[in-house]
Amino acid sequence: MPFGEQPAYLRVADDLRQQIANGTLPPHARLPSQASIRAKYGVSDTVALEARKVLMAEGLVEGRSGSGTYVRERPEPRRVCRSGYRTLGESSPFRQEQADERVRGSWEAVSDRIEASDAIARRLRIEPGEEVMCTRYLLRTGGEPVMLSTSYEPLRITGRTPVMLPEEGPLAGRGVVERMAAIDLVVDNVAEDVMARPALATEARQLGGVPGHPVLVIARTFRAGCLPVETADVVVPADRFRVAYHLPVR
Repeated sequence: MPFGEQPAYLRVADDLRQQIANGTLPPHARLPSQASIRAKYGVSDTVALEARKVLMAEGLVEGRSGSGTYVRERPEPRRVCRSGYRTLGESSPFRQEQADERVRGSWEAVSDRIEASDAIARRLRIEPGEEVMCTRYLLRTGGEPVMLSTSYEPLRITGRTPVMLPEEGPLAGRGVVERMAAIDLVVDNVAEDVMARPALATEARQLGGVPGHPVLVIARTFRAGCLPVETADVVVPADRFRVAYHLPVR
């Protein structure tokens, strides 16, 4: 194949993608059948199938059992605001993360004592296998599941204190900053890493998506000076949200 020339299945996928973009194939429209693609583009069944696979991998279409392949609706992404002008730890983890402060979502939270994995131990600067309090959240807005978060706090810091359980006790539902202040730890910095990856099957099931479609992951760590006191992974569907940062210039 000459340099720069696309394989046939990519040329077919490009044309179908353009039809989706310009509305020729609107949301919920059925994608042409494999036989139709083969006849229209003069390609083999294998090429037609691979073109459809490309569009499915890109999240543009979805298969419906016994019915065919349909164009997915593409909602305008909502903003998840991250700002240095407000204290991220002022409120509960999910009130911090909401895309619109006027929206009042609901959430479920479950906390368990677990042993820190190697990756979590590195983020918290503790030994692998040390006990942490793991709290898993599912946020809904308007009844729609929109966000997952899993937070980890070292029990060497919070164990046997009133703030050991983030969603129970006298400071239930408060943010990391306020909860840590109650045990004389001044949280003064937070670091965030943002990455994209394919959704895990469990994440897709909880968020109403498709396994393998992209999600955004915000890996956040609160620190008191150099001491990490909490780390969390916040997961949002990449086709429904965009992360917007508003930071001070010093």
